[in-house]
Amino acid sequence: MATIKHISSKNADYGAAEAYLTFEHDEFTMKPTLDEAGRLIPRQDYRLDTLNCGDEDFALSCIRANLRYGKNSKREDIKSHHYIISFDPRDATDNGLTVDRAQALGLAYCKEHFPGHQALVCTHPDGHNHSGNIHVHIVINSLRIAEVERKPYMDRASDTRAGDKHRCTAAAMRYFRSEVMEMCYREGLYQIDLLNGSRNKVTEREYWAKRKGQAKMDKKNAALLAEGITPRQTKFETDKDRLRQTIRQALATAASFDEFSALLLREGVTVKESRGRLSYLTPDRTKPITARKLGTDFDKAAVLAVFQQNAHRAAAKTQDRQEHQSQLTKGIQRTKPAQITPNPDSPQRLVDIQKKLSEGKGKGYERWAKTFNLKQMAKTMNFLSEHGFASPEEVDAALEAAISGQHAAGEKLKELESRITANKELMRQISVYRKTKPAHDGLKTAKKPERYREAFYADLTLYEAAVRYFRERGLKKLPATSRLQAENEALISEKNGLYTEYREQKARAAELQKVKSNLAAMLRQERTKEVRRDWER
Repeated sequence: MATIKHISSKNADYGAAEAYLTFEHDEFTMKPTLDEAGRLIPRQDYRLDTLNCGDEDFALSCIRANLRYGKNSKREDIKSHHYIISFDPRDATDNGLTVDRAQALGLAYCKEHFPGHQALVCTHPDGHNHSGNIHVHIVINSLRIAEVERKPYMDRASDTRAGDKHRCTAAAMRYFRSEVMEMCYREGLYQIDLLNGSRNKVTEREYWAKRKGQAKMDKKNAALLAEGITPRQTKFETDKDRLRQTIRQALATAASFDEFSALLLREGVTVKESRGRLSYLTPDRTKPITARKLGTDFDKAAVLAVFQQNAHRAAAKTQDRQEHQSQLTKGIQRTKPAQITPNPDSPQRLVDIQKKLSEGKGKGYERWAKTFNLKQMAKTMNFLSEHGFASPEEVDAALEAAISGQHAAGEKLKELESRITANKELMRQISVYRKTKPAHDGLKTAKKPERYREAFYADLTLYEAAVRYFRERGLKKLPATSRLQAENEALISEKNGLYTEYREQKARAAELQKVKSNLAAMLRQERTKEVRRDWER
C-alpha cells in the first residue's frame, strides 16, 4: 500500500539532501557510509530530477532564492520539506511498477502539489534492508519563488504568494494523502485508506525502536547459534506490539465492555474511557497508551463494533445449534447455503505437468508438481465443502455473481471519480474567475479599452474562459468552494469504501476462477482414467 510521510528540516545545507539521496547512509545513525579509503559510496540505483531550478543545481538555486527574498537566514527557520511516497512491494510484480514509472509519478505529483517551489525528486528501488518497496523522495525549498493557484487546503493568502513559505498543516497532509490514494487508484496500484487512520499504527519512534531491537537480537542470536544453542526468540516485539496482541486476544471473545475489561485485567492491563476515547495502562507504565497511538482497531468505535459482532456470532451459533438439534431429531438432513467467505488456505491453480515437461522441465519438477497438484486438489475439495458448493454449476453461478459485483463497483467508482474530477475543475475555474474578475471590472471603466485589453490580455482571456465554462454548465450562481471541498471529501471517502468492496469482489472472483479451473482439470483426469479402465477391460 502506498503511504506518504513528511519531514521538515532546519538544515541550511541544501546539498545534504541530495547527498543523502545519492549516497549510501546507515539506516540507524543516518550517517554516510564510507568505503575503505574513507570515500562516500554511491547508491547502486536511483533516478534524480530537479524542478524550478533552471540551469543550477538544487542547493545553489535554493540559496540564491533565499538571498533574493531575505528568507531562511535564521537557525530556527524550516529550510526544506521532505515528502516520501512509499509504494507497496507487490506493485512491482503485480502491477508493473518500475523505478522509471515511479519517478514519473513523483514528478507529476510534485508539479501538481508543490508548484512554485524548487524541488528535488529522487526514486529508489528498495527501502530499508532491501525490502523491495519502490519509494519517491520529494524535497522542496520551504520558500516559494512563484505565485501559485490556491489549493483546497490553503487557508491563508500567504499560501499562494511568491516569497512566502510552504506550510505543512494537518489539512495539507490530509489533502496530500487523498491525492496519493487517487493516484494509486488511477494507476492501478495497491492502496489503503490513508484518511481514516491505520489499523495498526506504527509511529516513527516505534518503527526505529523495532529496527534497533531486531538488530540487537539478531546479533545476540548469532552468538548463540555459533555456540550451537537455538535462540528462544527470533522476532523482536515492542511493548506496543505485545499490548496489541493482548487486546486482540481479549477482543476475540468479549461481547461487552465489562467482559473486555475483565479479560484485560487478567493480563495486568487496565482499560479506561475518557471523553469517548480509550486508553490502556500496562503494569510497567505510569502513563496509559492511547488507542490513537496503537491504531484504529483499538479505539472505542472499533471495539464496540467487535462486541456487537461477537454477540451476534454467539447468538447465531446458539440458534444454529438449536436448529441442528431439532432437525436431527426429525431425521432431516441439514444443508447449508453456499457462502463465500475469506479463506486463508485458498487453493492455487493446478500445474499442467505435461505442458511443463514439454517446455524442458525435468523429473524433479515432475515429482514436485504431482505432490503440489494433490495438495491443491485436496484444498479445492475442502473449499467446495466449506462453502456448500454441490456442483460445478453452482461455482459458475457464484463466479458470475462476483464478476458482476466487481463490474458494478467498478462502474460506480468511475462515476465517483468523474464527479470528483468535475468538482476539482469547478474549484479551479472559480479560483481563476475570482483572481481575474478585477481585471474584467477595470475594463468597464477604462478610458482606453483597447489599450487596457492589450495590457490585461492574459487575465481577460482566462476570465472569459471561466465565464464560458460556467455558462455551458448552466451555473448562474457559483457554489462556495468550502462546500465543493466538503463534497469532494465525502465523495473520496465513499470512493475509498467502494474501492475496498471492488477489491474484495475481484479477489473473490479470482479465487473462484482458480476453483473452476481446478474442477475442470480434475474432471478431465477422472474421464481419462475411466477411458483407460474401459480399454484395459
